[in-house]
Amino acid sequence: MKLVYPACFYKEDDGGYSVDIPDLLGCCTQGDTLEEALEMAQDAALGWILTAIEDNEEIPSPSDMKDIKLESENGFKNLLLLDISQYTEQYQNKKSVKKTLSIPNWLNARAEKIGINFSQVLQEALLKKILK
Repeated sequence: MKLVYPACFYKEDDGGYSVDIPDLLGCCTQGDTLEEALEMAQDAALGWILTAIEDNEEIPSPSDMKDIKLESENGFKNLLLLDISQYTEQYQNKKSVKKTLSIPNWLNARAEKIGINFSQVLQEALLKKILK
């Protein structure tokens, strides 16, 4: 599952950038270059969201870019593309849990016929429900 959140980037006197993700309270970071600041912002936002999920806290909806106000004139706004599934695979516990479930026989047959990955579909559906 992918989410898009706005972020505010500010050029610092030392040449680096600080970043604030306004919708994620307290989520901020920095980087020595713009590229590094963007990577760090994505990592910080993804970490914030996954921590909220683990703590059963509500995930705030992303604001519209036009509603975001910059704190200073040396800043600019940009969108962050956050791939929750990829991040969790890369950084979170790789341990899987086996689940037994039941679905109608006809649905199983059709899904197998077209090669659906049941685990992937279930994971995506659960993430969608959790991040609702």
